Amino acid sequence: MPTKMLFASQCAGPLGRRSDSRPQPTRSAALLAAAAAILVSVPSDRLIGAVVPVAPIPAALPAAGAQPVEPDSPARRLAALPANIDALVTALARKYRVSAEATRGMVHAAYVEAARNGLDPLLIIAVIAVESRFNPIAQSDGGALGLMQVIPRYHGDKLDPEAGESILDPRVNIQVGAAVLKDYIRRGGTEIAGLQLYNGALDDETSAYAHRVLAVKQRLKSMIGRGA
Repeated sequence: MPTKMLFASQCAGPLGRRSDSRPQPTRSAALLAAAAAILVSVPSDRLIGAVVPVAPIPAALPAAGAQPVEPDSPARRLAALPANIDALVTALARKYRVSAEATRGMVHAAYVEAARNGLDPLLIIAVIAVESRFNPIAQSDGGALGLMQVIPRYHGDKLDPEAGESILDPRVNIQVGAAVLKDYIRRGGTEIAGLQLYNGALDDETSAYAHRVLAVKQRLKSMIGRGA
């Protein structure tokens, strides 16, 4: 297996010469020293084909005082939001008569939970639009609550009451609703079947609910595409 060599960078002074004749420690040099120490400790008859573990160098060091961002954290997922997400937020806020700030929070939560569950964020937003028209305290006669019209008696196991979670909290409602939608799509085998299960209308041969949600999803996609 070919190996890569790491070379310490030269530390140049104002005239292009080294400002100090003594070797300057660098990150690469430190890694070479660590690798050398490992090699010395490994018997020579085991070096052939051996892979020396070397910690990867981060692409960029965090700024002083900055909080570290976990690889799969909500902050990292939100960094992947479309650049023109403001157009979608503005359009939704106008259409459903919800404040832009509240709408932005719902859209962000939808993107976070979509990434967590392997769903299209626009599908989650479309379900919210159809189920509650972005009303976080919506309630049906059947006991469905919140943005995604979750029924607590069926999906209470996805809540953590000890943590103070409430199904009427928009973030919690989207979190539970997205998990339910993911499970139904898995059980149904297709997106359309999963949406029909979500609506409790699997026996509807026209799949009217699913087609309604998917039509809204397509309109949302157009909003992002044209930036308005």
